[in-house]
Amino acid sequence: MPSIDILGYIATAFVAGSFLLSSMLHLRIVNSIGAMLYIVYGVLIASTPVILLNVFITAVNVYQIVKLKRR
Repeated sequence: MPSIDILGYIATAFVAGSFLLSSMLHLRIVNSIGAMLYIVYGVLIASTPVILLNVFITAVNVYQIVKLKRR
């Protein structure tokens, strides 16, 4: 298995694992880590759709984290 694939599997574990968390703040943080790993993975495999989707997901998560912190 190429080492780039390992990064993809790690990103998948973060994103999937985030949905097991009950705290919305922790879910957003862990999901953001997974999305950022997917951005790196997308760059390494030269996949614009993977990069764009995960940039969007990261931006939404950051926005929601800021909203949660302000409450």
